[in-house]
Amino acid sequence: MKHPSLLHISDFTYELPDQKIARYPLEQRDQSKLLIWGSSQNLMSGGHGSVFSNEVSGPIRENTYANIAKELPAGSLLVFNNTKVVEARLLFQKPTGGLIELFCLEPADQYEDITTAMLQKGSVQWKCLVGGAKKWKEGAVQLSVEGLRIEARKVAALPDCFLIEFRWEPAELSFAEVLHLAGDIPLPPYLNRVTEEADKERYQTIYAKHDGSVAAPTAGLHFTESVFSKLSEKNILKAFVTLHVGAGTFKPVKAEQMKDHEMHAEFIDVTMDTIEQLLAHVEKGIIAVGTTSLRTLESLYWIGLKTIRNPHIAAADLHVTQWEPYATAGETAENESAQKNILKEYTSGSNIVLPSATESLQSLLQWMQKNNATRIITKTQIIIAPGYKFKIIRALITNFHQPQSTLLLLVSAIVGENWKKIYQYALDNEYRFLSYGDGSILWVKNPESVNH
Repeated sequence: MKHPSLLHISDFTYELPDQKIARYPLEQRDQSKLLIWGSSQNLMSGGHGSVFSNEVSGPIRENTYANIAKELPAGSLLVFNNTKVVEARLLFQKPTGGLIELFCLEPADQYEDITTAMLQKGSVQWKCLVGGAKKWKEGAVQLSVEGLRIEARKVAALPDCFLIEFRWEPAELSFAEVLHLAGDIPLPPYLNRVTEEADKERYQTIYAKHDGSVAAPTAGLHFTESVFSKLSEKNILKAFVTLHVGAGTFKPVKAEQMKDHEMHAEFIDVTMDTIEQLLAHVEKGIIAVGTTSLRTLESLYWIGLKTIRNPHIAAADLHVTQWEPYATAGETAENESAQKNILKEYTSGSNIVLPSATESLQSLLQWMQKNNATRIITKTQIIIAPGYKFKIIRALITNFHQPQSTLLLLVSAIVGENWKKIYQYALDNEYRFLSYGDGSILWVKNPESVNH
């Protein structure tokens, strides 16, 4: 099989009419439509909902999120991303009266993680996009609201953004509180509208907990307390991980070949309790709610593999690089973008036998115990594309994604070329697309968590 770095992004496109993009959410979260592709071996035959037969992909079923418990096997584990979208857009004023918009991307490198940076009081440094950067030559810009006064200065120009220092009074406020008082929720650019009051609630999952994302983990927007009750009645359990979604999630793939696209790195935070839950369910069935949960779960496998290969590995070396999962054996090379760990030759049918998900997670748990770590906090840059072998998850619950995006590559890694039929069916049957749109359950055909 072709190495994922050699894939052409133009092979992952489709026509998305503007009217198919959901500009606003439905009145009721759980009334969004749900497309089901494939099946779990734990599911009884027959299924639920209306059925659309397709010779290539098998049955596509339809339901709504209100009934999602009927589509999932009893005893399985749903994993949610409990990150919270922060009010990352700030509108400042120059001394001359002109406006400068700052979009907070991620903290400066000196902070251990996003939570640490969010809790800073009085001042903090943050990497930001600057709207009107050419008009902001030097000096500070100001923002005042509800007794809060914020000052921002440019510290340095970085390749894709600026390093900005914020200072504020009252200094006893944390940066998270500052953003909440003075900022706006950053809606995805493709919604092409300003943030409204309702978005403060609806562009947030009901279980959002940890400040840090600039985009919502949108697969979770459909879940309600009623849905959670129905899941509990069927003994379908919940677990939570945290991946703080960066602006890179909206970053278009501009390179023709994926080897020239640098995947955005994002902070993940997973507790020991969650890893123990995963260990208990890896053979019963783990289902990722959203691409961010999936990328976190699969990253945990590769982190665990690091601890198997080097039980004394330092916490600072646990991060997962872009092509690492595809470079488990063989010679590696650097390409023009200085991306490392790309195999010169790649064969999906390699004879290399990797540890099972259970072995990897057990090793990670042992590493945490030895290092007195109650949580794993690191960064992942993992890209999941056709050719990837899923280690932990059995299925993905996800919305419908943009053409020529890394998220569409991830969908294709699960369903193969059938993504085209699935998306065409959704387009033909009045499904709503992107962040505020409808969603799907996509079952992995041959997950390694079953085969081991």
